Amino acid sequence: MSVLSDLQAKIGQEMGVSDWVEIPQNRIDQFAEATEDHQFIHVDVDKAKAFTPFGGTIAHGFLTLSLLSRFAETGLPQIPGSKMGMNYGLNKVRFLTPVPCGAKVRGTFTLISAQEKNPGQLLLSYGISAEIEGGAKPAMVAEWLMLIFV
Repeated sequence: MSVLSDLQAKIGQEMGVSDWVEIPQNRIDQFAEATEDHQFIHVDVDKAKAFTPFGGTIAHGFLTLSLLSRFAETGLPQIPGSKMGMNYGLNKVRFLTPVPCGAKVRGTFTLISAQEKNPGQLLLSYGISAEIEGGAKPAMVAEWLMLIFV
């Protein structure tokens, strides 16, 4: 069997779960600096406690999204014969539950599709669920496209 047919046989299956990643306030603050998104719900602990239903600051949704590569490092097995992988984009992203400061998140990967884009290039689509440790609903769900060179 080829790598592609092996992957196609796994469509619909969970492919891996990442390690937990903690989201402390300093990580949220660094993300705010990098993106110039200083909305008080992320960076002002006292104001977030006083004026939001969250009880404190929350991570930026885009911070959670930016952790996809980190989740993939510890959550996805290496594709046999792959030389490298590249982020190819996203088809859908939804932020379902705020990530409170101090929470831990991790990614669960389900293979949605696998196809040959060009000779030596596999286009994989993964369903990602970023769950919050102890949370009832995911923080985020996304469909992530990866281009794998074999």
